[in-house]
Amino acid sequence: MNIIHLIDKIKNHPDYAKVGMILCHNGVVRATSRDGRKVSGLKITVDHEKLHQVIESYKKKEGIIEILAEIFENKDLSVGDDIMFLVVAGDIRENVIQTLNDTLNAIKQTVTSKTEYFI
Repeated sequence: MNIIHLIDKIKNHPDYAKVGMILCHNGVVRATSRDGRKVSGLKITVDHEKLHQVIESYKKKEGIIEILAEIFENKDLSVGDDIMFLVVAGDIRENVIQTLNDTLNAIKQTVTSKTEYFI
């Protein structure tokens, strides 16, 4: 998995001439959980049906041309490893930034689940 590959895929989209912004999210395993406990790593599981539904839903937002996501799933990830790439392409920054934020939150809330390994 490679974020540059996702960007290149968007650049080859038939509607790429309408794109004014490509915004990327690269989620990374951090050394502490949200509650402050030390983490050695984690594992992510993905509901692919829900992922498809979320992406298709947010692609319908005003000005959005494409949304691509790659999630490193079902393997033990260590601190510093990439977890997820999310790339949103659209016309203007207001549309793209809001859609990336909303899509990311929907993926984290309804698509993925994680198991953290604590030290």
